[in-house]
Amino acid sequence: MRRVVSLWLPRFATDQVIRVMPDLKNKPIAIVRECQSQLSISAVNNVAELAGLKPQMALADARAILPSITIHPSNLVEDQKMLNRIAQWCERYSPWTREEDTDSKDPSLEGAGGAGLWLDITGCAHLYGGEENMLIDMVKRIEKLGFKAHAAIADTLGCAWAIARFSMKQSPWRIVPPGKSRQAIAPLTIAALRLPPTTVLSLHETGLRHIKDLMNIPRGPLTARYDENILFRLDTALGERAEPFSPTLPPKPLISRLAFAEPIGHRDDIIRSITKLFDNLCKTLGKTGQGAREITLSAYRPNGGTTQITIKTAYPNREPKHLLKLFIDRLDQIDPEFGIDEIILFASKAEPLQAIQTNFQRNSATQNMKSYQAVIDRLANRFGYHNLQQVFFKESHVPERAARLISIGNPQKTKSDKQKILSPRPLRLLHVPQQIEIIPKNTKELPIKFRWRKVLHHIKHSEGPERIAAEWWTDSDADTRDYYRIENDTGQRFWLFANSKGTWFIHGIFG
Repeated sequence: MRRVVSLWLPRFATDQVIRVMPDLKNKPIAIVRECQSQLSISAVNNVAELAGLKPQMALADARAILPSITIHPSNLVEDQKMLNRIAQWCERYSPWTREEDTDSKDPSLEGAGGAGLWLDITGCAHLYGGEENMLIDMVKRIEKLGFKAHAAIADTLGCAWAIARFSMKQSPWRIVPPGKSRQAIAPLTIAALRLPPTTVLSLHETGLRHIKDLMNIPRGPLTARYDENILFRLDTALGERAEPFSPTLPPKPLISRLAFAEPIGHRDDIIRSITKLFDNLCKTLGKTGQGAREITLSAYRPNGGTTQITIKTAYPNREPKHLLKLFIDRLDQIDPEFGIDEIILFASKAEPLQAIQTNFQRNSATQNMKSYQAVIDRLANRFGYHNLQQVFFKESHVPERAARLISIGNPQKTKSDKQKILSPRPLRLLHVPQQIEIIPKNTKELPIKFRWRKVLHHIKHSEGPERIAAEWWTDSDADTRDYYRIENDTGQRFWLFANSKGTWFIHGIFG
């Protein structure tokens, strides 16, 4: 007989936060997201719930009830990634594992930041000494990972789902004996049938509040007044109607393979073979909407020897000609010896790559970007990605802190990378501002002359001041600066500033 596990993580979203910040374990936490142009709570932990907070509540109302609440923005992408990892981890119990799907949008369930998985353990429980030992081991291991868990075993998906959510008051796990699904779910609420909340409310208005109430009424009038989904959910929970259950399949590996009837060893033959492999691999990447970030070429020889070459790209790429050039630059590393009888290309790392609309101009921004990426890839694969760095903006207006150098191979772009600088900045910024001598001395106004590195400069033109305040949260000794862009009598342009004490410095050079 079929046996199914429903693994329910009721505090999944808030448990994610606590795993990262354990200090918040005993503090009220709320996950918020924007809904209908206002911030509302999507999930709360147990401490916040005991204080009176609940999902779907406006954030302003929640702060009025509990001002000390800790707020975290909703991150559905990271939650989904973690749930996928847990699903893969659960394959230790059964290879037939997948994320739960339900029509219910009840805020007390998925809307409260919970998540669930289904496992078909038919024929697997004896490996753990029985169903009880399997459930105990599963719940304990999940709790060690930092997630509160409920688990139930039953004959059907619907019965296990209902028991895991609505019948866990005394123990975090429960087993429904084979053939006892009807008795197990009969006293439960109608919402345990995975019905939409509007349908549940409509049934409550007619006096149907428990599943046993649906079992005792004629089906004809029920179907005529409501949709057939009610009877479908009831029948599948009781095992009277089949409910398909397919596991979540792992993504197909991005591999292109070419075997030869006779070993090849000539350079031109190897290049033609690699060209064909790249055409096939890039077509596969295009179908999946991805671009390669790391590709490994493996050449196998008849004597069992193997040669591998790995190339990386700074940005996702699926252009065969460009990727082929990166390998041709390193093709001398392949020693055919007595020949090569098989070549495999494997994209070990790939990222989403959206199609870009181009125009008919030869010097378009898109073509320039592709040329830039091609140069970066060829330099990085020759000298190493750790030897190439790129400048990215930081969230700071202080010039020496407004940018950072990071590796080309691991760009960590943030919103601050797209910020716009309102006023011009010098092409060359001094690592540390250097003090200058001004004439006249001891003035906060723009001087007539200044001396820097024993050279006297006469100021002809100036722009400013541009005031940049100190970052009080990082440096208590910092000072406010008034910056000026000046030009001397020979056309040289400098970036000067004066602090609150009237001391002048040069910080950059234009041009």
